[in-house]
Amino acid sequence: MQTPVTFIIFKRPQTTEKVFQAIRQAKPRNLFVIADGPRNDHEGEAEKCEATRAIIERVDWDCEVIKNYSDINLGCAKRVSSGLNWVFSNVEETIILEDDCIPDISFFRFSEELLKKYKNDTRVSTISAQNVQSGRRRTNYSYYFSRYSHCWGWATWRRAWQHYDLSIKLWKEVQAENLLQDILIDPKAVNYWQRTFQSVYDNPTGITWDYQWTFACWMQGSLSIIPNVNLVSNVGVGADATHFTSNQKFSFINIPTQTMEFPLKHPPYILRNVEADIVTQKTVYKATKLDIFKEELKKKLNYTKVKK
Repeated sequence: MQTPVTFIIFKRPQTTEKVFQAIRQAKPRNLFVIADGPRNDHEGEAEKCEATRAIIERVDWDCEVIKNYSDINLGCAKRVSSGLNWVFSNVEETIILEDDCIPDISFFRFSEELLKKYKNDTRVSTISAQNVQSGRRRTNYSYYFSRYSHCWGWATWRRAWQHYDLSIKLWKEVQAENLLQDILIDPKAVNYWQRTFQSVYDNPTGITWDYQWTFACWMQGSLSIIPNVNLVSNVGVGADATHFTSNQKFSFINIPTQTMEFPLKHPPYILRNVEADIVTQKTVYKATKLDIFKEELKKKLNYTKVKK
């Protein structure tokens, strides 16, 4: 595979191993690895980080491995954003996987072909692996276009990432001009994203980086490519997870994968699938709002206990 792959790892050797095996099947010629450092107040985390990084040493195909390992803990937001800034200072495009997102092998070819096809089309900002439509086919083509940028297995270009801003400095102007209303129309969706972006603006270096990516894409009026079948399974629920620490059921986590059929059937238009986006909003960004809040609160409480 010609397209560089970026692998974001931290302290979970078990899930990292599974994603590594998927990358190993794809055999990219260039592998960028971003790793955060351990937290000093978390017992045993340094050993977990070391065990996770050791997996990367087992690359056994013709591949240049380029590492960006932090000796200190930067946190999820700073580590991912600074790491991707570094990647895009080296390459024009990349496929990105985190250590708990196991892709179907067809995702690599799917991404590579579409990165080439839409390389210079600024109407498209990202290519996603995730599909949360619960098996409902939204199009007769291989993919559709969405306003949502799923980041559990994705790919993008430097031209799109250059608009990323961790601190979303534009938020105050967007809020003052009520621009979310123009983007989202639905008052409930507007309310959700207003609260979300305000929370990010108030604490931009917290534990999230992907809401800032959604914000950047919306500010450019760009769309995401969503496969007509789900191409990734997130297995990151558990005590070591950053966002989802419990075994509580989330309908958009650990969805079984399917294989993309080739040759790809490209839609002859670039228009957002409104019906699909309504389902996505209700599934990921509405129905689980309270659950996600509880997860974040639980994480903060656990962190306080460890610190004491």
